[in-house]
Formats: sequence, C-alpha cells, structure tokens
Amino acid sequence: MTLTEVANVIDGEVIGDPFKTISGICSVDKIKPDCLIFIFDIKLLDKVSIEDPTCCLILDISQKNKLSTKLDLKLDILLVPDPKLALSKIAPFFKNSSSGLIKNNMYNVFNGKNVKIGPNFSCGHNVVIGDNVTIGSNVFLNHNVCIQNDCNIGNNVYIDVGSIIGSEGFGNVKLDEGWEHIVHLGKVIIGNYVSIGANCSIDRGTIDDTIIEDGVIIDNSVHIAHNVTIGANTAIAAKVGIAGSCIIGKRNMIGGMVGIIDHIKTADDVVISASSTVIKDLKSPGIYTGIMPISNHANWKRIALWISKLDKIAKLLKLKKI
Repeated sequence: MTLTEVANVIDGEVIGDPFKTISGICSVDKIKPDCLIFIFDIKLLDKVSIEDPTCCLILDISQKNKLSTKLDLKLDILLVPDPKLALSKIAPFFKNSSSGLIKNNMYNVFNGKNVKIGPNFSCGHNVVIGDNVTIGSNVFLNHNVCIQNDCNIGNNVYIDVGSIIGSEGFGNVKLDEGWEHIVHLGKVIIGNYVSIGANCSIDRGTIDDTIIEDGVIIDNSVHIAHNVTIGANTAIAAKVGIAGSCIIGKRNMIGGMVGIIDHIKTADDVVISASSTVIKDLKSPGIYTGIMPISNHANWKRIALWISKLDKIAKLLKLKKI
C-alpha cells in the first residue's frame, strides 16, 4: 500500500512522501524497513533514530505541535485522531490470509439438519454446526468451532478456534448418593458484531436462553454459564467465569480471572478489576475490586464484614482526635 492509501483507510494526514510504499507494521522496539510504527505515547519518539528513515510514524494529531524536534529526521508521518483506532482499521490489510479458511463453502463442515446460513460465511477446518442453527451474514468460524443445536448467531460475528456455543449447562440435583443432571432445553442467542475468543464455552439455558447482546467482545478461555445475559458492548477479558442466571449490564468491563457467582446482576457501565470475586449485585456504575485470600468461610465472612466497616471506623477515630 502507498502512504496515501493507508491515510485513506485510517483518516490520516500525510507529512512526507504520499507515494511511499508500506509493506507491514512493526513495533517501535523492533523497527523494520518500510513499515508503519504506531506511537501511542509521544515519549516513544526518542526510540526512533535517523538510522530508520524508511519507516512511517503514526501519531495522535494532538501531538503535531511537538514534532518540530523530529522533523529533521526526514521521517514520513501520518497524523490520526486516535492511533489505536487507526491500528484496528489498518491491521487487517497486513494479516497473513494463508490460514486454510474456506470462503462460502460448506466443505469440511459437519452440518446438522435445518441449518440456515447467511451470505459471506467463512470457516476453518472441522467446524461443527448442529440442527436448527441459524447463522447471519458475514460470520467467521475458525478451526474446531462447535455450534450446538438450536443456537442463533447474528451478523458480523467472529468466533475463534475451539470455542463451543450451546454446550450443556452445569445444572444438577444433589442426591443422597451422587447427582442427577437437569437436561438443558434453552439455547444460546448471539447478537450482531460480537467477537468471541479461542476456547470459550457458552452454555445453553436450562429453560430460557443464554443471551449475548450486540457488540460484546470476549477474550480467550471464558466460561459463560446457563441463562446468563451479557449486556450490549460489554468487554470480558480472559479466564473469566460467570455462573448461571447472571445478568450483566451494558458496557461493562470485566477484568481477567474475575469470578461471578450465580444470580448476580450488574448495572450498566460497571468495571470489575482483574481477579475479583463478585458475590453481590453491583447496583451502580463504577469501578469495583474484591480480592481476599482464601480462608475458612465463617472466618472469611467476619473479615469481610470488618473490612467493609474500616472506612467508617477510620472516620470515627478521626472525629475523636478532633
């Protein structure tokens, strides 16, 4: 691509040679010739030397007035409103496409009965699609993805390697000896513009459905249990476990290794810090953190009670000193 073509994709302003040829993207720590370097912090400009004249810098347009000391390097520069957004737009143009994907072709797909698939469907090897599944347009299923019976997938959905949609939920009745499993009759409904990472499991509902609303992005190795609803535009990082019948609000951000017990509800615009355990409803927007060492449960509850009162105790002590 020429620098002008790149600029058109990422809404950039060119400073330098508009016909310069770009062959890829590199980091500021490992600079390669004829590549784009995305600078997310102006301080990183110090890592770019005059020995690297063939690369092109992508900078926030708000930093334009700070470039005077670097313009003598004769580097080509693209100014953009948001470098991270620019990276997301241009990276697909340089992605290696030789991954064995099959476009608009049902070869190597194990298909059930009464399957409906929209246009521009792409898949990898050993994809399994169960009975009565509906898949919208512009859907990408990577290698070894399994869509179980009766599930609905919306438009513009990406599901990465090894993920399972519609797996049987972990609903059981404890007997005097052993367990009796409850067969799950619900399904999984996935909205539009959803991205699901590798090796995720999203369980079908027990009676009602498990629902992933529009715009949700899910990292690798995430488990979402039966009857959960994930609100629109929520982001879930790796190794999160969400137990059954939770209702997660819109635009939530859930950090890595968070555990959420069953029947929890969160408000819209909630942020949960990594490794937190959520054991009560989060009723208001905000940032929540809950990390405590494991201990005997009765002792843990006493400690948690006192921790929750420490702020009030500190204020009382301060008043007494006054």
